[in-house]
Amino acid sequence: MKSRGGPCGFATNPTETTFPFCWIQIKWNGWVSNLTPVYSSTTLQSPCMHRAALLYNPLSGRRRKHRIADVEAAASILQAAGIAIDVAPTRAASDAAAQVRMAVRDGFDTIIACGGDGTIHDVLQGLAGKDAALGIIPLGTANAMAHDLRLPLTPAGAAKALLTAVPKRIAVGKIDYRDFNNLPAFRYFTVAAGVGLDAHLFYKLNRLIKDGMGMLAYYTKATHLWLTHRMRYFEAEFSSNGGAPLREARLSEMLAVRINQFGGVLRELAPGASLARNDLRLVLCRTGNRALYLAYVFRGVLGMSNGVPGIELAHADQVICRSVAGEKPENIYVEADGELLGRLPITLSMVPDALTVLVPKEHPTLSR
Repeated sequence: MKSRGGPCGFATNPTETTFPFCWIQIKWNGWVSNLTPVYSSTTLQSPCMHRAALLYNPLSGRRRKHRIADVEAAASILQAAGIAIDVAPTRAASDAAAQVRMAVRDGFDTIIACGGDGTIHDVLQGLAGKDAALGIIPLGTANAMAHDLRLPLTPAGAAKALLTAVPKRIAVGKIDYRDFNNLPAFRYFTVAAGVGLDAHLFYKLNRLIKDGMGMLAYYTKATHLWLTHRMRYFEAEFSSNGGAPLREARLSEMLAVRINQFGGVLRELAPGASLARNDLRLVLCRTGNRALYLAYVFRGVLGMSNGVPGIELAHADQVICRSVAGEKPENIYVEADGELLGRLPITLSMVPDALTVLVPKEHPTLSR
């Protein structure tokens, strides 16, 4: 069988894999092509997905040794349902947006991110503002977005859920920041953006430990940092629906959260957050007390139903964060969707009607 370049023009050696109702030509370093169904006896099940590009990160997340098999499992289910499928690895985080834009240009109506929140974040940079929908096959470490969408966490289960999913148009967050070369930059985000201690965690977290140990690495390193890291303070101004801005003169940490359920021990990190809303749920940490901070983060596990002193919640659709006197902005980091971005100052805002997400039809709020 001859190899041919996919939408991104990759030229690699193919191998052939046979499935019960179809065949797939896997290009290990490029697009899966020639995926028009040949023997499929299954009629098209998805009401909104007809041609989908599956993008996966071959180097991060859990089950890396099984990544190709996991992607094949998802692709075969979609293919057997009559959906035309192309598959490609993300070449680099900086290239993923260009891959997405090229796939949309070539007529794909759905982009499926096969990975974790970082892969979804990379795909989002090229998909925000487009008509094509975002589907998710959770193959990452935390899979917070998948938890919030109530997606099954197995490749086959998630693929089956996508077949009957409904499209939901949502707002996305936008963060304007200074990168590590002190140049202005921006990103879109779907899960959360953070300033302060949690971003410092991502700065310090060794990716090899994260990939090898999963969420245990997050919690172990987080606990160590919370016990040893010197709290650094910044100020924030925020407003909602064009109202008068409110000011927090001294914060040690701020999270701007979009999703309601993170899964794992974090659970409902910011009660009141929802992808169905057009704003951010802010977690404002005024305290430098490490015990109180840990109590808030793990309050679900601890069974705490009341608030934690020194930590407040607020809704906002516009936020500005700056360093305060005595603190160097280069020492205060910012992140979005778990990806370390740069340093203060930042501006957070909302982009309404920016993204179509495929939501399981059983979702309690988004599928309505």
